[in-house]
Amino acid sequence: MNNSFTASSRIECLDGLRAAAALWVLVGHCLLLTGWHLPVLGDPALGVDLFIMLSGFLMVFHYQLRQDKEPWQRPETWLKFWTRRYFRIAPLFYVMLLFALALGPYLYESRTVIDAFLQRSPQAPERFLDGSLKNIVAHLTFLFGLSPNLAYRTPLPDWSLGLEMQFYAVFPALMLLVRRFDWIWSAILVAAIGGLAVMILKSLSIHFPMPSFLPLKIQVFLCGMLLAGVLAQSRPRPLLHLALAMALAAIPFGDGYGLSKFLIREALVLGFFALVLYRMLPGMAGTVARRTAVALGGSIFHVLGELSYSIYLIHLLVLQPVAAFVIARYGDGLAAPLRFAIVLAIVLPVVCLLSFVTYRVIEMPGQQLGRVVLSRFARKKPALKPSPAEWH
Repeated sequence: MNNSFTASSRIECLDGLRAAAALWVLVGHCLLLTGWHLPVLGDPALGVDLFIMLSGFLMVFHYQLRQDKEPWQRPETWLKFWTRRYFRIAPLFYVMLLFALALGPYLYESRTVIDAFLQRSPQAPERFLDGSLKNIVAHLTFLFGLSPNLAYRTPLPDWSLGLEMQFYAVFPALMLLVRRFDWIWSAILVAAIGGLAVMILKSLSIHFPMPSFLPLKIQVFLCGMLLAGVLAQSRPRPLLHLALAMALAAIPFGDGYGLSKFLIREALVLGFFALVLYRMLPGMAGTVARRTAVALGGSIFHVLGELSYSIYLIHLLVLQPVAAFVIARYGDGLAAPLRFAIVLAIVLPVVCLLSFVTYRVIEMPGQQLGRVVLSRFARKKPALKPSPAEWH
């Protein structure tokens, strides 16, 4: 497989897309918990899909940059990759997990107020109140996503983290598969295996409350990987990669059926393709995509992109008490749009401030600790110093 990446490669819009995904999830949950419905924005699962697509893209993009010095055929490369990803995800998650478990009863009470007001089925108490050793160990080891009973068992939106760790676990093998069979056939094969696994789950009547099991979302990861694969080739086939990515995005797997969801997923892939590969677009389409991508690479989006992981993990811990307070205080005295606006005006700055603090106090030191651990791999042979971008 030829590699056309260069060490100076930079995709301007990635920070903005990460920020957009985090804000999409936050705004979507604000809409859901205040009872105001807006199409597209009101579905935070789509924001998670954008995160997943970005993950697939970024893993290929960053680690193709390193493949000459850290070839995937070496077992130590796999270990280095897993170490980087663990120290990127685990430190903040462990701290937020501690807070979520400690605040569980209070958050459950808040959610009960919200569900009663919106006349929705109440949340399962164990999602907020399960402090059992089994649940804690499953989350500390990131194995909870493999269990339908534990995948949705904390007040955090952490089901996607278990999913992400499963993707990291198999990613080096996926890259070796690409080296062996090329991008198109590898993506088809992996998607077929994922589809078979989903069929087996259904035949066994195994249901995951959230799509935390990798086969349920593998097609979304593959979409991002395929688009990064265009940049990894000296003779790219962008239209073929785009066509397959759109075909994969149409597979529901872990999502509901319906024309609207199908169209939105297709639009996500098209938009992602246009922004990250705008140099391949002709005429006005390329100009518009380039200007949008550059705008998404601006300083404010860079900052929000850096904070996106913290925003994603923290926002429900703030949102649910705030929404419950506004509902208990004003109830039907506020129209749903105004209720949403008040909650968002409180939650967004608080979450961004907390995210800035946790990024500086937890995430950055956690990544530095990971670099210290990785330095042990370089005792016998000098290794390429990891760039900050690789920890995103």
